[in-house]
Amino acid sequence: MITKKRMRMLSLPAIAMAGLALEAAIPAVQAAEFSEAELFVELNDTDGDLGIHGSVDGGAYSRLKIEGPNGRPIYFVKASGSLARQGLTQLFFESAEPTFDELPPEDFFRRFPEGAYEIEAVSLGGEEIEATVTLSHVMAAPVGNVTINGIPAAENCDAVPLPAVSAPVIIDWDPVATSHPEIGKSGPVEIVRYQFFVEREGVKLSVDLPPTVTRFEAPAEILALGDEFKFEIIARTATGNNTAIESCFTLQ
Repeated sequence: MITKKRMRMLSLPAIAMAGLALEAAIPAVQAAEFSEAELFVELNDTDGDLGIHGSVDGGAYSRLKIEGPNGRPIYFVKASGSLARQGLTQLFFESAEPTFDELPPEDFFRRFPEGAYEIEAVSLGGEEIEATVTLSHVMAAPVGNVTINGIPAAENCDAVPLPAVSAPVIIDWDPVATSHPEIGKSGPVEIVRYQFFVEREGVKLSVDLPPTVTRFEAPAEILALGDEFKFEIIARTATGNNTAIESCFTLQ
């Protein structure tokens, strides 16, 4: 009887230690990550306005929140009903873009301070999905020396007269290497791509170009749609910020 009691007493610490070992072997649950998460500023240098854009992909999740560097939420979305059961995955948003007369650049940048923004979501299974993105106030300078078939581009689409050219139409510009001289912070700038858009009566062509390419030939299919065209060139930095210019030309 004494032996049995001793065996039972000796076995309790062993069972407890086995339980502790088993618990230690279970890894801590880690928060999942988004496949894409970015927050960036877009400047229309021609019209004089700024906006903040965001893009998030991954999930599925039922609610999502973005917090600024001060810990205050700036964005919150929650699915309900059937959509909450189905889940969200991709999200893209852009803010309103009031002109500088309504919202001067310095007020815009105070509203959206530079720094780390936390993106947090809750998956359908209850797990956390997280990302940290950095918002920069360094904006690229606008593309300069823009020409259409060698003719200087108009300052905007209200200019009279607009440049008149014949096909083929080649638009080129100088590469961007500096930050904006007036808007945002000064600092080093790396251009990762140019985006070129040309449109006519609701038909819009969009092309991404590597940073070494600073010219584009408008396709004949677009030029066949009319005689007045609008185009836009965006310089995108490594931090994600966009600086755009717009202009127009007519086809002879």
